[in-house]
Amino acid sequence: MKKATIPQWHDDLPIYRQLMQVLVGHILDRTYPEGEMLPSVRQLASDYEINPLTVAKVYKELSREGFLEKLRGEGLVIRKGVREALLKRERNKFLKEEWPALRERMLRMGVDFKSLPESDD
Repeated sequence: MKKATIPQWHDDLPIYRQLMQVLVGHILDRTYPEGEMLPSVRQLASDYEINPLTVAKVYKELSREGFLEKLRGEGLVIRKGVREALLKRERNKFLKEEWPALRERMLRMGVDFKSLPESDD
């Protein structure tokens, strides 16, 4: 696994919440595939240049939510089916929290959804 790109941490949200968003993103984009081991707490802390306690807190939260499985003496594995559950959760969160403001802004600017480009090409 290649060395992680260190995100630009923001002061408006605790680092553990930001790291959780990064890890969820990695599960969604299959950087961390289902059934695969996650990096150790120490390794991830080193990769992101953060305190191991912060990583441990994130892993504990993801485990509590049922996304990770602890293999005794080996580490943490992403459970099967987690990606689909996260996709559903993230879609719902987007539609509830982000889409209304985005839609309103598009309407104010007269942007027609159908006229938006499909990609950056």
